[in-house]
This record gives sequence, C-alpha cells and structure tokens, in this order.
Amino acid sequence: MGVFPDFDGLGGIGDLRAVVGALLTFVLIVAVLMLTVSAIVWAIASAHGNYSTASKGRIGVLVSVGAAALAGAGVAWMNWLINLGQQL
Repeated sequence: MGVFPDFDGLGGIGDLRAVVGALLTFVLIVAVLMLTVSAIVWAIASAHGNYSTASKGRIGVLVSVGAAALAGAGVAWMNWLINLGQQL
C-alpha cells in the first residue's frame, strides 16, 4: 500500500509555499537584526557596568539564536517528513 502526501490535491498550494517561504525569510531577518542589536546592547552595558541591561542583552542574544535555530530546524524537519512520505 503506497500512502504519500498529494500536494497537488489542494488548490493554491503553490501560494501557501510562497507565503511560508516569505514568513521564514522574515523570521530570519528579524532574528539577525535582533541578534545585532542585543549584542551591541550587551557589550555597551557590560562595558559601563550596567549588569541589569547586560543581562537583558544576553537574553536577547540567546532568544534570537534560538529563534533562528528553530526556524532552520523546522525547515529541515519538514523536508525530512516530505522525503519520508515520498519513499513510502
């Protein structure tokens, strides 16, 4: 029995893929901008001895790296699931 996803069964699936790709691009751009700003805030606050703001900058760096990793991992996971479905 061969069960696999039929991506052509839904109308507008190409538009959905375009929207998801655009959202992924938006998430990665925001993550890079957040990483840059947070790293600058962390560095300046640490240099001036403001440890409360430095802590917030460090959290911003970690959150932005986590968001970028989750976005990339989501793409890899979906590609793996699609390839698995095509092999069945």
